Amino acid sequence: MGTYKEIRGTHIVSVTSDPPSPVNGQMWYNSTERVVKGFTSSPVGSWATGGAMNTARRYPGGAGTQTAALAFGGLIDPPATNYTQTEQYNGTSWTEVSDLNTARWQGGNAGVSYDSVLMSGGYVSTPGSRQAIVESWNGSSWTEVADLNTARYGAMSSGTNTSATVAGGNSPGGDQAINESWNGSAWTEVGDLNTARTNGPGGGSGTSNTSALVFGGRTPATPDETAVTESWNGSSWTELNDLNSARFDMGSSKGSVTSALAFGGYDSGFRAFTESWNGTSWTETTDLSAAKADVGGSGASNTSALAFGGRTPPNNPSTTTEEFTSPTTSTVTFTVS
Repeated sequence: MGTYKEIRGTHIVSVTSDPPSPVNGQMWYNSTERVVKGFTSSPVGSWATGGAMNTARRYPGGAGTQTAALAFGGLIDPPATNYTQTEQYNGTSWTEVSDLNTARWQGGNAGVSYDSVLMSGGYVSTPGSRQAIVESWNGSSWTEVADLNTARYGAMSSGTNTSATVAGGNSPGGDQAINESWNGSAWTEVGDLNTARTNGPGGGSGTSNTSALVFGGRTPATPDETAVTESWNGSSWTELNDLNSARFDMGSSKGSVTSALAFGGYDSGFRAFTESWNGTSWTETTDLSAAKADVGGSGASNTSALAFGGRTPPNNPSTTTEEFTSPTTSTVTFTVS
């Protein structure tokens, strides 16, 4: 049986100011403003424009949350220019902070918090070379730490600068299933992915070297984009439900294996697709405002994320930032026409 509110509805009451915590569908008369108002909540979520980055770039690394994020490294081409620039987002604007020690792009980027970040591997365009270099960010500066065992770019990473995984990526042998675990001082090769792949700056989420999620990517197969999702428990990978749209070079939130967001990417063209993960399955939700690939991302869950930088057609590095929030709520005023 439904509740009284569900059966009879919410009565319109007269108040002198808007209620602080209205429920979905509630209406009231604001006697001070002399208008009828209502409150609406949508579980789908939406993207809103955020502050522009200072430096346009493809493949920026990303870490942190929607309101406290870090963007680092990246690429502009042509001509191929590798970046060291690091920028910090405060929920409104980006500020340049201390640079990476080694300019590169498509590194693995672990960081559920903006002040505990690890960038591992990557690619340097001139001369063209895959990297094993790892740098740790402590909130104010980057420090080089122990190298990966396998040099590569495009690996999917999760965790923090003291506990992380780096899975997949492209090495001189092609797209890989290699997975390495970081304990704060050294890397150890552990169980491989079920599906070898690489995935630009995103496609990974999770809190530590025992809790990780990877999704999508580019594989050695034809067609090369994949929708496969896998979860890591510290000892093995388990295949879960696929993305609805196979693609690579997407952005992703960073925070959890049970609550994640995947956005943008590339298959046969640039995509604005956004999908939400609830721990069991992916659901298509509101698209980015523009199709883009090579996009950086941060965020704690599938309800709060940040998309920044990237590449829009035909090959334009971007400074744009978008903020995803779900559910979206608003107070509306009813007028008579």
